[in-house]
Amino acid sequence: MPSFTYRAVSDSGKPVTGVLTAENYQVALRQLDEQALFPIRVSEGIEESKRTLLGGRRVKMRHLTTFYSQLGDLLGAGVPMLRSLDVLAGQGSQGTLANVVKELREDVAGGMSLGDAMAKHPRVFSSLHAAMVRAGEQGGFLEEVLHRIAIFSEKQDELQNKVIGALIYPSILVFVGGAVVVLLMFIVVPKIRQYLRPETFNALTVAVFWLCDMLQNHYVMIILATLAILVGASSVLKTEWGQRVFERFKLRAPVLGGVMTMVAICRFCRILGTMLHNGVPILQALRISKDSAGNAILADLIEEAGDSVRKGAALSAPLGESGLFPPVVVDMIAVAEESNNLETVLVQIADTNEARTARQIDLAVRVLEPVLLAVMAGVVFCIAMALLLPILTMGSSIN
Repeated sequence: MPSFTYRAVSDSGKPVTGVLTAENYQVALRQLDEQALFPIRVSEGIEESKRTLLGGRRVKMRHLTTFYSQLGDLLGAGVPMLRSLDVLAGQGSQGTLANVVKELREDVAGGMSLGDAMAKHPRVFSSLHAAMVRAGEQGGFLEEVLHRIAIFSEKQDELQNKVIGALIYPSILVFVGGAVVVLLMFIVVPKIRQYLRPETFNALTVAVFWLCDMLQNHYVMIILATLAILVGASSVLKTEWGQRVFERFKLRAPVLGGVMTMVAICRFCRILGTMLHNGVPILQALRISKDSAGNAILADLIEEAGDSVRKGAALSAPLGESGLFPPVVVDMIAVAEESNNLETVLVQIADTNEARTARQIDLAVRVLEPVLLAVMAGVVFCIAMALLLPILTMGSSIN
């Protein structure tokens, strides 16, 4: 059911803003009329908060991790939602997050769910986190979801810091190596080229000289073409078609595609298993948890699997036919369905594959440094050989 963002005026003349869920635009207007609100502007979708846009700052991951963990602890201790948000907003945390928490409190007090309120702040809360919170609210295990998001966020922050730390040295090498290549192509190669005879050129030399001419004579066109490609790609990615193509590429990309697919599958398995463990029917659990994967293609696949389950088929059959779920995962789900312990096996699948995926990511980060070194060394070596081979040929002919 679509959501509508509205701006209205109450009977007392006080401006009111908020989000409501309705079947269509006319039903949304009728709901506002029932609340004695005079609509000024009603638009479909959830608009981003003005205050967040004006702030323009993102919240650091460690602050979000603390927020999720503390909110889960407060709710688990029996503190009501509004009181919990008041406590978190008033404990002097990071400025932008404190303002956002106050807005969350206002929206929740107005009847909005926490997940929908979070979706109004896409610069702070990711769509995945909002979907997981929404699933936890509907499934009755919000505290567990909040703690799970805190763990996700902590691991993501740790991985991000690890990647940044590992890329500092290779980035310096790439920068210095790029500067050396530019110096060679613009200064060294043209000066040496005038002393070389064309009959001594080989294929590598011809290629290097052609690239040198392109960089010297058409560098403006190269820069403009690069900018045009970037702007065009950004425009295409903003369209629905471009987003779906990009989502499909992330799942099918070499090397990284398998890792990203497994991360999405682990999220889906954990949320679905947790919901089933809390007594949510499987059809409702599939409908709620499909957005937790964080990928539109995978969400469509899970929705099709839900339709098959509604017709009496097993869950493992459509998942296996998709080609995205590994055969081992499909077999485990099939056995779990037969033994009637699907919720336990789904959580085990998530635990096992998350640990394996973390090791793969760590290995990829470690391998990246020598790969970049080899690439830069190869580029410099090709330029050097392109210049040295004609010189050696000329020297041998003189001898």
